[in-house]
Amino acid sequence: MGRRKIKRKGSSSGSSQAGMLQQLQSMQEDMLKAQEEVAALVVTSTAGGGAVTATVTGERRVQAISIAPEVVDAEDVEMLQDLIVAAVNGGLEQIDQVTAEKMSAFTGGMVPGLGDMI
Repeated sequence: MGRRKIKRKGSSSGSSQAGMLQQLQSMQEDMLKAQEEVAALVVTSTAGGGAVTATVTGERRVQAISIAPEVVDAEDVEMLQDLIVAAVNGGLEQIDQVTAEKMSAFTGGMVPGLGDMI
């Protein structure tokens, strides 16, 4: 009966762990950079054919609302309210979309809703 030789990897496991750690740190830095880029975003969304404009930041804050004077009607306040809500929601959706796109580079699209947590 012959003897089998068992190959030992030696110290390569420590080296591969260090490489993996470096890769994870690099990924974390890239992810933080992407989060900072999203936070610095400012998007503008309109409703009612431009009658109402909302400016929203990447931090999901409404920065400004602009209302065309001709849509201000004391008799139809509900329409104006709806236009404001539509413009703000449009801006928030744009931010969510950009966030999801940037984060999918890190998750490969495997973590649904990640953009909601950032």
